[in-house]
Amino acid sequence: MKVTLQAERELAFDSPDHLMPWGTRRDSFVNERFNKRLWRLYPATQVVKVLDLGCAGGQFVRTCINDGHFAVGLEGSDWSKRHKRSAWALIEQALFTCDLTRPFELFLDVQPLKFDVVTAWEFIEHINENNLQIVARNVQAHLSPGGLWILSITNQEDVVGGVRLHQTVRPKLWWRQKLESFGFQSVDSFVGYFAGQFVRGARKDNAVSFHLIFTNNRAKVPEIPAIPLVHRMFDTWIGSKPQRILNRLIVG
Repeated sequence: MKVTLQAERELAFDSPDHLMPWGTRRDSFVNERFNKRLWRLYPATQVVKVLDLGCAGGQFVRTCINDGHFAVGLEGSDWSKRHKRSAWALIEQALFTCDLTRPFELFLDVQPLKFDVVTAWEFIEHINENNLQIVARNVQAHLSPGGLWILSITNQEDVVGGVRLHQTVRPKLWWRQKLESFGFQSVDSFVGYFAGQFVRGARKDNAVSFHLIFTNNRAKVPEIPAIPLVHRMFDTWIGSKPQRILNRLIVG
């Protein structure tokens, strides 16, 4: 089976992130604890389909594939592709470039692809407010009924070399209302389910960094499984400030 992409524009030519490829040449975040929590939402026999928007180096996509699931990454800049950076040297068949503010379609052989999960790790704030609706339409077009759209968002400016990379800097409530106005429904219980174990963003939501999770059909979202207390305690510990301090003391 082969994944193909039909896109109006193969690159985000006028995007600040293409003109100044700061993130795409540096970022490639993963968090195995997030992956484990994600797979628990679905039957053990199900191959979960994941679409990662703004995939940068593509390592998150690679971890999903290595876990036995199906994943595709899309990136507006071709810097990582041209330089075979990170996962682009290993799973190029699952990574594509395109302008996410223009229409695109993904196919598996000849069948249009739908995804159980769409992720956007510190991606959406890079999109100009005037283009948010088309990005939302692209997500709607590729999200299965009851699918989850998981976002980490930064509410602060990011200027590199005089280029303003974060085009839409807004607080959490604004983002919730804006994306709901495009037809998505908030499912905040899933934010608590991941217990701060996301791929990017703050461990605990704050005014600067936060997570939002949406669906296109609340009635069809996966059922949140019970998590043993010891696992919840471990999630709270991993990545916390005391854990980081202890790790520095031990490692030196």
